[in-house]
Amino acid sequence: MAAREPLPPARRRQIVAGLVVGLLVGVVVSLWTGFWLWLAAGLAVGLAAGALMKPPGDDQGRGPARR
Repeated sequence: MAAREPLPPARRRQIVAGLVVGLLVGVVVSLWTGFWLWLAAGLAVGLAAGALMKPPGDDQGRGPARR
């Protein structure tokens, strides 16, 4: 089967979710270690993860099943 390309809003949500998770991880690690640059590292990793991961498409659990 051909893989479907994710829709632009789904891609945008995926990147925003990655940034939010990276922000949370960066804040926690920054507070834990006392080194504030972990915040920037967390944002960079979150952005990269959000950009590299593929958002779920219609054939991956959303919408009616098609065969």
